[in-house]
Amino acid sequence: MTEAELPIQPATPDDWDEVGALMAASFHHALESDVHESERLVFEPDRSLVVRDEGRVVAHAAAFTRDLTVPGAVVPATHVTMVGVAPTHRRRRLLTRLMERQLGEARDAGREPVAVLWASEGRIYPRFGYGLASQRLVLDVTALEAGLPEAAGGRLRTGPPDTFRTELADLYDRLLPDRPGWSSRPGRWWDHLLGDFPGQRDGATERRAVLYEGADGVEGYALWRTKGGWTPGGPTGEVRVQEVVAATPDAYRQLWRFLLSIDLTRTATYPFGSLDEPLQHLVAEPRQLVPRVADALWVRLLDVGAALAARRYRTPVDVVVDVTDPLLPDNTGRWRLTGDRTGAHCERTGGPADLTCDVRDLGAVYLGGPDLNALAAAGRVGELVPGAVARTSAAFGWDRAPASLEVF
Repeated sequence: MTEAELPIQPATPDDWDEVGALMAASFHHALESDVHESERLVFEPDRSLVVRDEGRVVAHAAAFTRDLTVPGAVVPATHVTMVGVAPTHRRRRLLTRLMERQLGEARDAGREPVAVLWASEGRIYPRFGYGLASQRLVLDVTALEAGLPEAAGGRLRTGPPDTFRTELADLYDRLLPDRPGWSSRPGRWWDHLLGDFPGQRDGATERRAVLYEGADGVEGYALWRTKGGWTPGGPTGEVRVQEVVAATPDAYRQLWRFLLSIDLTRTATYPFGSLDEPLQHLVAEPRQLVPRVADALWVRLLDVGAALAARRYRTPVDVVVDVTDPLLPDNTGRWRLTGDRTGAHCERTGGPADLTCDVRDLGAVYLGGPDLNALAAAGRVGELVPGAVARTSAAFGWDRAPASLEVF
């Protein structure tokens, strides 16, 4: 049977075991039963697509139904995940067909104006219209040398995360609308995210939580593990930080002071720092954070008009953008965007364009991360009216850098 004869089909709940085995093989990790069952909690078969060859699943792509915070708003977003092709079936356009089908179905459904994903390789998804919309700081902190100042006030409580589940979820939901890039955690997502299995610990301890309580109740939390280590010179333990969520500067300082002063540890790692991470401005020696930049969320506009109208703009904007979208031709054409911090409107127009770009470039700037000026300097955005790039770039920025605390 040729690849053209291999149909794409909707998945069923019974496909989960095969899908899990395909993902384990594709991403080179063991298929562990406890992790597999945790992931089953959030699997949405009605949003999953499979390709079978002689009855066996050889390719798969899925999506989660979650909301995404964008500048000034929270919007429904297709959270693309679990994309993989069996090594026996690579280079047969199965990935391309799956992604095109997924985009078309999401666009036709009309529920979600944008799609978002984490990329296993950065070269894969731009050809499907995804733009790199946010980056993250990976921190490898030498705790004693960083020099975090004293912090007073409040109370810390520690324990297993499950014992604080209500407090964690309440604080996360309260802060969600203010942080572009955060995803909602509906239904069983907290069950899944707090699942803690030996095979995922890499020799570290079970996951732990610490809460900061201020005058008004819980104002912050952190999730972390520790991994012990010793040399002839003494302890060399490591703190592995998973999330730091804080509503106030006091909570943020106290949480980080706690994490960087755990007995018998000397270093801390944090893979999900934001580009505007306050820790960079708290420590006495920022070099001891050893920050490096990595890619995070990739965004794809499914409906240009709806997506641009859904978010808010840092400064008033009135611009006509000539958009090219080979995969979703309904997006191709000239769009007039008007908006500010209070609202926005975007509609087709026959008027002259101020800017021209591909749909992936709009995805790149959608969360307020990369600067439109930088894309123009790279030749990816064309300026047809002098000053249009600078004005539009200012509008697409936001008060906080986009961030994401989890790989979905």
